[in-house]
Amino acid sequence: MQLFSVKEGERLLKASQCYLSTASGPIAGLIFISADKVAFCSERSIKISSSNGELNRFHYKSVHESKNLKKPSQKYINIVTVDNFDFWFMGFLNYQKSLRYLRQAISQV
Repeated sequence: MQLFSVKEGERLLKASQCYLSTASGPIAGLIFISADKVAFCSERSIKISSSNGELNRFHYKSVHESKNLKKPSQKYINIVTVDNFDFWFMGFLNYQKSLRYLRQAISQV
């Protein structure tokens, strides 16, 4: 709650350790899922540039599950924002529970 702007009455649904997949490799962190937003926090910085240099906030529109065809036990969650940014998360301790809460959050938007 200290790191992200939280609306009055906003309720945390789930927090889970996972990895954000990036072109330079996975980044370990925590994903926070509320009825209002999804937020990712890591010790490593993640830079996403905007044209005016301001902090970007991305509104999500869909959540998809996927798995590695060569290693079916490796499962991924893909979050697509309304402006078509793709974020891939993996390495969840409880994949099914995290997926369920993400879908719940998206259905409430």
